[in-house]
This record gives sequence, C-alpha cells and structure tokens, in this order.
Amino acid sequence: MRNVSVVGTGMIRFGRFPEVTLSQLAAPAVVEALDEAGIDRRRIGAIYCGTVSGGPLAAQRIGRETGLTGIEAANFENACSSSASAFRQACLAIAAGAVDCAVVVGAEQLTRLGGGPLDLGDEDVEAANGLTMPALYAMRAQRYMHEYDLSPRDLAQIAVKARANGALNPYAQIRSTISLDEVLGSRQVASPLTLHQCCPLGDGAAAVVLAASDLPVANRQGAVTILASHLTSGRYMQGGRDMTTPEVTVRCASETYESCGIGPSDIDVVECHDAFTIAELLYYEALGFAAHGDGARLIRDGQTSIDGRIPFNPSGGLLCRGHPLGASGIAQIVELTRQLQGRCGARQIARDSRGGPRIGLAHITGGGTYGFDHGACAIHILGR
Repeated sequence: MRNVSVVGTGMIRFGRFPEVTLSQLAAPAVVEALDEAGIDRRRIGAIYCGTVSGGPLAAQRIGRETGLTGIEAANFENACSSSASAFRQACLAIAAGAVDCAVVVGAEQLTRLGGGPLDLGDEDVEAANGLTMPALYAMRAQRYMHEYDLSPRDLAQIAVKARANGALNPYAQIRSTISLDEVLGSRQVASPLTLHQCCPLGDGAAAVVLAASDLPVANRQGAVTILASHLTSGRYMQGGRDMTTPEVTVRCASETYESCGIGPSDIDVVECHDAFTIAELLYYEALGFAAHGDGARLIRDGQTSIDGRIPFNPSGGLLCRGHPLGASGIAQIVELTRQLQGRCGARQIARDSRGGPRIGLAHITGGGTYGFDHGACAIHILGR
C-alpha cells in the first residue's frame, strides 16, 4: 500500500450565499487546491464529493465547473461526516494504486433549504417525537453536570475560546470575540445551552488534492502525509445510554491510535466536532486527552487554547468557523494541513524549537439516529 499526502488545499469563507449554486460555491476551493498543488488537471484520476443536501451528481457538477470531467466521480452522504468519508475513500483509492491523484471536496448550501430541522427519516422514532440535536446535546450537558464537576460557566468558556480563535480566521463565518457574560446571557436554546453555545449553519466549501507520496509534484516540500484514516458507525444500543460517553468516538479513537502507533501524547493540534460546547468537552475525554469526568479542567487551565498544551479547534471550530454539514470534514483537513505547514498567521500554533506542530488529528461525527450514539465517526491523523 502506498503512502498518501495532501499536496493542495483550498477553501472559501463560510457564510450565507443563497444566490449561487453548489458547484459555483465549490469551484473556487477546488481551483485553489489545484493551483497550490501545481498538478496538471489531466493527472487527476478521481473527484470525490461529500455533501448532505447537494443533490445528485454533485461531484460531476463541480467537475464540470473546474475541468475535472471524464474521470472517476463519486458522491458521499454520511451526515456531518460526508466529506471526511469521501476523504477516506480517496486515501484508500490512492493507497491501493487505483489512482495517483484525487480531488476531495466538501460542499454544502443550507441557506437554500429555508431553515428548520433536517429530515432524518420516518423510521427515526426519537426525531419524530421532537428530539432535536440541540436538545440531545443539552441532555448530555445536564447529565454530565449532574455526575461530574462542570458548571455553565465552564461550558460558556469553550464558546469564548472558539470566538477568540475564529476572530483570527479569515475563513470563519463568525469573526468576532465574545465575553463569558454575553455567552451566558444569550437566548436559551435548550438548557443549559444558550445560542452562542450552538454552531451556526450556513454555506461553505473546502477542497484538497491528494497524491501518492512517491509521486513527483510541484508542492512536494509542503506535503502533509496521512498517518491514519478510520471510519466507523455507531453500535445499536437498546435501553439507556451513557449520555456522558460518546461510545463511537471512544472506539474510533482507540482503533485509529492502534492502527498507526500514535497516541494522544503525540498529537500537537486537534480539530474536533464541536457542534455544541458540551461536545468539545466530551471529546477531550473520548479522544484520550483527559480522564473521564475531568474534561472541565482542560478548559479552566487554558490547555486547549492556541497557546495551550493541546490546542483544540484553532480554526474556531464548528462553533465559529461554521458548520455547513458536508463541508466541515474537509475544512478540518485544510486547517490541520496549513497548521502543520506553518501557514495560519495569527492563529498559528508554535509548539517548540522544531518549528511548529508536527501531528494533527481531525475528528468528526455524523448524525444521530434512533438507537445509535452517532451514525458515523471519522478520525484522520496527519503528519509532516
């Protein structure tokens, strides 16, 4: 199996763009990634697209806009893990020798849907009876506060951190700082979660060019290698669930670390699925960076800030960069690649005398459906 590298990245600022089509939204990100890679389009063997609401043949429509036609094209819907799933399949295709180079794009245009909850299907009993994502995460927060040392101010501090990071990110949907009191005083969505503790939805696109690591390309010096790629689904569970332990992430992380011989102590930077403040805290623990029940200590001590021991979501994360579902997974890969390359400007992580972070972890989950913790979980580890 061949090693695989990210050789080009592209992204647009996330926001609200109802006036353009999905392919028009994605094209600038794809073109930027191709230009950065310095690869002739004729060498691209596949284009993979992750999107939830983008409609049929999204990869083909984006390929038409960017000159990537007459090649393998495939589309992936896996809820919020859609483009991360597409990324994994591209890694596998290149590693197996099916293609030498591939473009992976995540794109979503939620502002055209008119708002309201996404349809989860008639068979989802919990959703049919009114359980929404904010309510689900609020239940997790309430249970965690009941069992462990966590206060509403601790949760709000995660939002303050996200805003501080996002204010430094030109691609973020929200680029303004916020105070602890402003977070706590914003409109309550589902107790204890207030408005500023919930991710904004919108539109966005991000893209990467992947190539076999032994392939001569113009951007070889800046290439970042995929050290691990893992995707799994939640296990069906009848009866009560431990609301404080995201089982699928715990399992996915363990399997990912085992596959590459890398552990939490080796990771320099993390982009995780922080759709709500409580989610980031739960993932401190599920990904192995804190003991169960001890996650609040990391945010209190500043350990997950840009200048902390283990920075989480330097991009601003889903809470601030925004969460256009299918685009989020590749947006994480773009951020980590650029962090490892030392290209993130004011939000750049400076680890030590080696010149910056060397290993980054991207984590994203996909959807929640009746009987499952999450429908999907994808973890990728990148290194230079």
